[in-house]
Amino acid sequence: MSAQPVNPNLPPDHVTVFIDGVELAAPKGSMIIHAADKAGIPIPRFCYHDKLSIAANCRMCLVDTEVGGRSAPKPSPACATPVMDGLKVFTRNEKALKAQRNVMEFLLINHPLDCPICDQGGECELQDLSLGYGRSVSRFVERKRVVADEDMGPLVATEMTRCIQCTRCVRFTAEVAGTYELGGMQRGENLQIGTYDGKPLTTELSGNVIDVCPVGALTNKVFRFRARPWELIAKESLGFHDALGSNLFLHLRRGDVMRAVPRDNEAVNECWLSDRDRYSHQGLYADDRAVRPLLRVASNGDDGDWREATWDEALARAAQILRDNGADNLGVLVHPATSNEEGALLARLAEGLGTGNLDHRIAQRDLSDGAVAEAFALPVAEIEQADTIVIVGSNLRHEVPLLHQRVRKAFTRGAKVHVVGPVDFEFTFDIASKALVAPSAIAGALGSAELAGAVRGSDRVVVIVGAVAENGPHAAGIRRAAADFAAAHGASLCRIPQGANALGLARHGVLPAARDAGAMLAEPRSAYVLYGIEPGLDFADQAAALKALGGAQVVAFSHFACQSTRRVADVILPIATLFENDATLTNLDGRDQRAFAAGKLPGEARQGWTVLRALAGELGLPGFEFTDLAGLRAGLVARTPSLPRAGDAPVAAAAAGTGDGLELAVSQAIYRVDGLVRRAQALQAHPLNVGPRVTLHPDDARAAGLATGAMAKVSTGAGTATLQVHLSEAVAAGCAWVESGHGATAALGAGRVRVEAA
Repeated sequence: MSAQPVNPNLPPDHVTVFIDGVELAAPKGSMIIHAADKAGIPIPRFCYHDKLSIAANCRMCLVDTEVGGRSAPKPSPACATPVMDGLKVFTRNEKALKAQRNVMEFLLINHPLDCPICDQGGECELQDLSLGYGRSVSRFVERKRVVADEDMGPLVATEMTRCIQCTRCVRFTAEVAGTYELGGMQRGENLQIGTYDGKPLTTELSGNVIDVCPVGALTNKVFRFRARPWELIAKESLGFHDALGSNLFLHLRRGDVMRAVPRDNEAVNECWLSDRDRYSHQGLYADDRAVRPLLRVASNGDDGDWREATWDEALARAAQILRDNGADNLGVLVHPATSNEEGALLARLAEGLGTGNLDHRIAQRDLSDGAVAEAFALPVAEIEQADTIVIVGSNLRHEVPLLHQRVRKAFTRGAKVHVVGPVDFEFTFDIASKALVAPSAIAGALGSAELAGAVRGSDRVVVIVGAVAENGPHAAGIRRAAADFAAAHGASLCRIPQGANALGLARHGVLPAARDAGAMLAEPRSAYVLYGIEPGLDFADQAAALKALGGAQVVAFSHFACQSTRRVADVILPIATLFENDATLTNLDGRDQRAFAAGKLPGEARQGWTVLRALAGELGLPGFEFTDLAGLRAGLVARTPSLPRAGDAPVAAAAAGTGDGLELAVSQAIYRVDGLVRRAQALQAHPLNVGPRVTLHPDDARAAGLATGAMAKVSTGAGTATLQVHLSEAVAAGCAWVESGHGATAALGAGRVRVEAA
């Protein structure tokens, strides 16, 4: 073979290969299958996945190769054979096809012939390839082996007799999820894939093993036996339970949402989907879904008495409440996952009614610096290229699972990760340094010499500020300290928006010209508009919220007619969730993304923008003259929020860091973040959903005379909760950690808590 390159005009890091007679340029070190895929030349495979390491154990991708006129003595696996200059590859000659057909015959030796009852039927890679490479009759007459199934939890169903040991699921849990929960047990013909200990999968990304499985061994337990793939219609939508805005498809049958699957977008979620986004659609069909307009007729008991009404009646009642309580007497509170279209109309509604009391930052306690959501300074797809990452006040794995996965990718490339916060949250990567401090000390820890020394000399530093910091009573000081730290070290500041569309709502004017969310509740108004909010669980200070709302007239645009909504509302107007809505959301990168209405609306529920338009018509307000969604969108104008940016305003030292008792640290429970997720039964059964409890440092528990499993009264100035005690050295001394989103913890406010035996 000549030492001269076949094509001297190629870059020095590329070589020339010929696949089925097609001349291609391929990077040195890449594999044959990479070059073939780029050129659109099909090569069958099972174990290969472009997001996972190469295993080369299924051998389905065997091809014939030739170098310098000499053919290789045996077929080569395309996924594990690197390209070289002048390499000739034959994917369809007699030698390659014979090898591929022989491999298929071996794969089918033990595979059960249960395609008619297999939930993967119709979208099974083995089924598809066996049509082209399989024999019509098997030459093997031995008894097929049977593998016992194990329960992998409420999300993933198993039929491990179908497994072909491709190890995609094993590599996913090890390399992407980072939990190392699946593996191969025994050897040879006895090899089995499983968890070994028989426990459910605990990764927050477990549903992705369904997508990577090429056969029906791992399937969607929630979707199982409910529909066949060819019965389904796919609609583009978005995940709206965190600010990433994962791209997904909703699969429908007769208008009912059957399942969600990832939609590839390398800049956002790659080809993955968090379990929260994959299974939350179950909540669409909860028993307390709002399906008809409701009017309160009496206030007997907590819920009052209600009757169903026509839309005309409900809108007339809502309009009368707003007429009677306009201007400064009215407060408008908006859920931070509300779409841009609905948010813009709510801003017009507030302006038309003469009120500046409008806000979407309902879960944030400290807005003294006028902070609003801002786009990440570094796109999320580039975070994996960082060499130093500082995570501030965030249970990142639960808060934004696929952002956590990007940080893990950075770690595997050699990045150092440092953590500052009140709890040593569980990550799937090693932590270079930890500063476990009370929430009131986070800002000071960011200015420490230790942390400054740890990041010094790094070329690409990223600071990620999460919900524990953003939603706490010391948020303004932490934001200022994070901005100062980023400026001092040339770091990219990435504050996670607190809500799926917090950034979009800020850009479309859903911000106060007068009172913010906290002030509206601390200084009660005579009437409120609630949009997409579950009043008993979504506010930062539930006690203040329920007190203020309980003494006012309330118009609730709601997805659910839940107990807390019935308790405070006078009118309930049923509206669509994002899965049933044509809408636009703005994700944490500042990227506008569109979702399309998928599921059919239940009962008489309507898309929110149509209800707002009808209500404005009842009120005779200007700015609602459009007749369709296109007309509405044509009038949308994003703007820069007029409130001061985080870190611009001087911030007074928070007083909650002093006093008696323990300091309260609050994080979001992963499967209690909003009304839809709370009603998804499969997610509520997931092992990560640990339920309401208070976690204490062992020294603090000992001082209070408490042990693991004991019941304790946890009291703040806002209220008292009775919670089970859990002990962990992962909690900073002097802190009590609870998760929000539970009714049992909703009574607690912020600041200092007293913990004593119940």
